[in-house]
Amino acid sequence: MFHVEQQPIRPDPENLEPARPARVVCVANQKGGVGKTTTAINVATALVAVGQKVLLVDLDPQGNASTGLGIRAGQRDASTYQVILGSVTVEQATVETEIPGLRVVPATVDLSGAELDLVAMDRRAFRLREALAPVVNQYDHILIDCPPSLGLLTLNGMVAADALLVPLQCEFYALEGLSHLLRTIDRVKNSLNPKLEIQGIVLTMFDKRNNLSGQVADDVRGHLGDKVYSTVIPRNVRISEAPSFGKPALLYDHTCSGSQAYIDLAREILKRERSLQAA
Repeated sequence: MFHVEQQPIRPDPENLEPARPARVVCVANQKGGVGKTTTAINVATALVAVGQKVLLVDLDPQGNASTGLGIRAGQRDASTYQVILGSVTVEQATVETEIPGLRVVPATVDLSGAELDLVAMDRRAFRLREALAPVVNQYDHILIDCPPSLGLLTLNGMVAADALLVPLQCEFYALEGLSHLLRTIDRVKNSLNPKLEIQGIVLTMFDKRNNLSGQVADDVRGHLGDKVYSTVIPRNVRISEAPSFGKPALLYDHTCSGSQAYIDLAREILKRERSLQAA
């Protein structure tokens, strides 16, 4: 079992670029409250803990990923809103976090107006992909935290991505919402981004005391098979507390069950990516 204290987060090495372009992963679900942002920031932190260089792009107007990594409002002079509009570059908007090797392009509430702005723009679905192009060789992973909707911002995330990571809450309506998302992914793949694939679906907020959680997990695995990660993220108080301290759960309490689950998930993600590269 990998533990943070055994493999500490390593300093970001100077002038050392990854051997291959970043794997761009869009963390998306059109339903809110499924652990999407929590998954994005904790997977990013776990990847950094094993030596990966990671950029997290906060594409949600609520800016929760930025807040959850300790990026204060005063540090968000440039944001994903300006990046989408093309008035600043990704490099200009990028902010260092307190975690060496993890950087963020933060979001502000201004991003809520981007949906309207994008409607009139040329190549409106490709704005983020084109903005990220100059930095893909600087990171091992770029994670995009999308808003809980299937509008133009999420569309930009999907078009920019190599793959999707879909957090799915263990609740009654989970499969119904997922079927809508899968149809959207198919449309994006057929018309805008042929390389887009589902990297994996992660079951979140699992409560082993609740029979429904187990039933939902069984149903999802029955429908989607090995697309569903083996790792399940439990419902955990420490995970819920961490954002109010501006820290990922892995730094707030790396010994809690939720943090250990995200470490296992990151390991599973890397294993799956290595299999894809070898194929």
